[in-house]
Amino acid sequence: MRIAATGTLPAPPERVWEVLADWERQAAWMPDVAWMRLRGGERGLGARLDVRTKVFGVPATTDVMVVTGWEPPRRMEVEHRGTVTGWGEWLLEPVAGGTRFTWVEELTMPWGIAGEAALRAYFPVQRGNMRRSIRNLAALLARTG
Repeated sequence: MRIAATGTLPAPPERVWEVLADWERQAAWMPDVAWMRLRGGERGLGARLDVRTKVFGVPATTDVMVVTGWEPPRRMEVEHRGTVTGWGEWLLEPVAGGTRFTWVEELTMPWGIAGEAALRAYFPVQRGNMRRSIRNLAALLARTG
């Protein structure tokens, strides 16, 4: 299943990148993340992260993400390795007044048709979480400059 959301952030791509790459603080602006912890010392390409994910607001699963794309300050990609698998990508493009931020996720679940049905049922919630994350990120950037 593919989910995408786009928004304009009130900061240049370099500043947006700084916030995105601050792994441990992502739970502050992503409503479906309880916490995120970096494994080891690598913060860029190849970094491995443990992510405690919320489902309907409840911390439900801890999955691993691996950074598979790292092109500061324009593109970051991760691979999801856990109950939900797939990839996610953040694209940053300079625009008047800030940065156009595009977020795409391509996700799958085990359990065949049942997993696909679960993803489809959760799609509106996940899309809403992505949109809210972008609004939260914009507000954070507006507060911190």
